[in-house]
Amino acid sequence: MSFLDGWETCLLSKKITVSVVVPLFNEAPNVAPLVDAVRAALPGGDWELLLVDDGSQDGTGELADEYANSDERVRVVHLARNFGQTAAMKAGFDHARGDVVVSMDGDLQNDPRDIVALIAKLGEGFDLVAGYREDRKDAALTRRLPSWLANQLIRALTGVRIRDTGCSLRAYRASVTRRIQLYSDLHRFLPAVAVATCGARVTEVPVHHHSRRHGRSKYSLARVWRVLLDLLALTMILSFREQPLRMFGLLAFVCFELALVSAAISAIVMTMFMGGDHLAFVFPAITILLFGLSFYLVMLGFIGEVVVRQYWMQANPLSDL
Repeated sequence: MSFLDGWETCLLSKKITVSVVVPLFNEAPNVAPLVDAVRAALPGGDWELLLVDDGSQDGTGELADEYANSDERVRVVHLARNFGQTAAMKAGFDHARGDVVVSMDGDLQNDPRDIVALIAKLGEGFDLVAGYREDRKDAALTRRLPSWLANQLIRALTGVRIRDTGCSLRAYRASVTRRIQLYSDLHRFLPAVAVATCGARVTEVPVHHHSRRHGRSKYSLARVWRVLLDLLALTMILSFREQPLRMFGLLAFVCFELALVSAAISAIVMTMFMGGDHLAFVFPAITILLFGLSFYLVMLGFIGEVVVRQYWMQANPLSDL
């Protein structure tokens, strides 16, 4: 039996197996066509659509409630204020009841008809299937070019070969969404987060992309610096999560080398300025600080190793680490 056959069998047996999670922030004009598109795209009757109202102020939440009241397959999660897409997506994941969770944007640029293809690929043994937009309908200079550059950087730093990390249309096994911890803007790096924290098997499939019909994008170039910081944090998790001494040891080595250089400069400066010039004391002070910092970083690395060791001993009490 194929995965899709099994899915349809579960739908017919009145068992929810698929949850579609859609964060919404001031998307009132898109609520009705979004719900209608999901209804038309999914076969059977026992799926659920989770609309997460991220503190909207344009009536989005009220419209979503109307659909929830008239269709038991539609559920609404209201957030007290605008927490951002990552928090909204995490709230949807936490409330999802399906064995498979599908995430997508609420601006109608993602196509619900691609959901079945994502789920079919998931059935080939993957834990996460990401969509990539082959024919993206966005402005080239302000959206597509920054996105292309970001994707190249993310692939290079994380090693996760996903072409379009900015596409929210993805399918996950529920076991993955329950284990990943999302914060800040990490929804952009979900495939890499899943690999780092769950060892997820990840792949991608092409999906459709449409021009925005109503409203305006919530994305701006001002978020670039936040994305870069989150990428730096994710890179650290991917590379040094289980061996923190390597990271702190590398930083300590750099500081130690700089301290040696500073010490050499100090010797030269003190020889040249024996008359008590204040410059004679600058580099010796820098040298002492760098040597102290390198020692401090090594100690942090050892503390990190103890913490990681203790964690794994608690998680695996029979281990003889």
